[in-house]
Amino acid sequence: MARIGVEPALSDVKTALMEMGHEVVDLNGEDDVAHCDCCVISGQDKDIMGISNATIAGPVINVQGQNVDDVCQMVSEKLS
Repeated sequence: MARIGVEPALSDVKTALMEMGHEVVDLNGEDDVAHCDCCVISGQDKDIMGISNATIAGPVINVQGQNVDDVCQMVSEKLS
């Protein structure tokens, strides 16, 4: 399965993605992003990782206003 970076505030999303079999890591800095297949952010903080030039090969999914099921579906679609 994929390695997914999740903003720490999204604990319910983190749990659901782990139940799907994904490796989930907290997004706390630039190093966390470097090895993720995609990242999930809440959209509450535009610069959650404390850097403005973060690069990631995979998609960044802004889940503001989405429920956990919607987020899991969005992640699955982006990774397929």
